Amino acid sequence: MNMISSFMGSIYMFVESCSMAIENILQNRLRSFLTILGIMIGVTAVISLITTVSGVSSSISSSFTALGAGTISLSVTGTDLKEGLSSEDFDRIIALDHVVGVTPTVSLTATVARETASDTNYSIQGTNDYYFEQHPDSVKSGRRINSVDTDSMSRVCLVNKDIVDTFFYGVSPIGKSIYLNRIQFTVIGIFESDTSVASLIFGAPKALIPYTTALKMNNAALVNNLTVYMDGETTSAEVQAELEELLDELFNYEDDTYTITTMDSIEDTMNTMMGMMSALLGGIASIALLVGGIGIMNMMLTSVTERTVEIGLKKAIGAEPGQIQIQFLIESFLLSMIGGICGVILGLIVSAIMSNLMGSDFVISYGAILLGVGFSAAVGIIFGWSPARKASKLSPIDALRRM
Repeated sequence: MNMISSFMGSIYMFVESCSMAIENILQNRLRSFLTILGIMIGVTAVISLITTVSGVSSSISSSFTALGAGTISLSVTGTDLKEGLSSEDFDRIIALDHVVGVTPTVSLTATVARETASDTNYSIQGTNDYYFEQHPDSVKSGRRINSVDTDSMSRVCLVNKDIVDTFFYGVSPIGKSIYLNRIQFTVIGIFESDTSVASLIFGAPKALIPYTTALKMNNAALVNNLTVYMDGETTSAEVQAELEELLDELFNYEDDTYTITTMDSIEDTMNTMMGMMSALLGGIASIALLVGGIGIMNMMLTSVTERTVEIGLKKAIGAEPGQIQIQFLIESFLLSMIGGICGVILGLIVSAIMSNLMGSDFVISYGAILLGVGFSAAVGIIFGWSPARKASKLSPIDALRRM
């Protein structure tokens, strides 16, 4: 029975302390609001920054996964005896299990001219017919490059909107001639630049030509960049292992002769960078929480000074130092938690607005919410401890002398 009475007494004292803490907060509305505002700004900064970065990371990850699904990018530096890949090497790569095709990429920069118009530094890309099988919607009008074009090194090209607007304004370019580095080409179609991994790595081209023609223009015979397409029945790791085995054989097992890039490696690198950015931004935003904590300590120290007489009277009628300390800690904790909860709500609203403006996904970061609320609780306890302890240590005689 004594244990039950003691427990009920503790509950009553805790409820009474909470009631008195709330009453004191309401009595000093302006000061309490300014204190809460410091915590709220800090939590808002933490939540909004981390949540926004998480949303951007999710959007980029989804885009990369969609762009590079089923592909492996291969870059070859080669050796002195073999500087790149030939069409026979393509056939051997295609013969690997789960490989359905390859697309060579031969890049060059050209001066584009037609009639009296001329402009420099246009990105031209050589490719093959399989590229258009993988990107059937890229050709807006006209025809694609086919195997006959690549086998015969035809001087045909597809151009994008930039070249059409600059050199064929008001007329259809299909069937017309255009000069790339003073070599006459016939325009066979208009294409829209894709957003594939190859385009992200090598840059979006302004014109597409047969890769064999591009090799001839570069005075080269071998290809150094290749996109390998896989079927949906395997993982990139399995194909990568087979591809590495073949390439090691082709380049006599010499080191640093090629680089294989998969979506897994790109995504891992991106996630690492985004994680570092989130941690950095969270650390910077946490400084605002620290400032808010100092504000809480300042308010509580002021409150202890103002309520010296009240504390003395409570001690004189039998209040224990622990009860006084708990009351001030509860007040500090409530101030911090009110600011933390308001900061979480405001932070989610701000991050939703920022995500909408940037066109990224709005992803609620529960880790950021826990961090904000937990940090708020810790700030309330840590920065409220010293003022609460000071209040509990006051001598009732010294306190009552101030009446």
